[in-house]
Amino acid sequence: METKYLENWLRDAHAMEQQAEKMLKSQAERLVDYPELQARIEQHLNETRHQSDRLEQAMAGIDIDTSALKDLGGKLTAFGQAMGGMMAGDEVMKGSIACYAFEHFEIANYKALIQAAESAGQTGVAQVCREILKEEEAMAAWLSDHLESTTTQFLQRADDDNQRAKR
Repeated sequence: METKYLENWLRDAHAMEQQAEKMLKSQAERLVDYPELQARIEQHLNETRHQSDRLEQAMAGIDIDTSALKDLGGKLTAFGQAMGGMMAGDEVMKGSIACYAFEHFEIANYKALIQAAESAGQTGVAQVCREILKEEEAMAAWLSDHLESTTTQFLQRADDDNQRAKR
């Protein structure tokens, strides 16, 4: 089976993790008034860094290099998202919703990658993608489970003139 799609999708996944790392780092730095959310974002930031490393190792194992151009594109996209969020009065909510949506984007990508790797006989790559998929699903579930409480906390803070709601 031809592996060109697997190779391209692995490069895309690496760029996606570069984007996620930049996005999560920026978000975590600004969530000072939401310590539970900040802690989970920081935990996932560490997971994301390891995911990027595992992808690089899996790619090297089958002689695929990363794409500097795609990685840069992912980082620039994350920078734009961070800048846009800083200007919003409801930054914590926009960030939470964007993070939840991005987790599902990652989940879909890893499901496709697992199938492509299996079809190409790359069971090691498929296993790495399964491990990463579990982490992405766990983060998406956590965000889903906490979206209501984060929203409630934000709205309470927004109504209290003595508290910052934004971050």
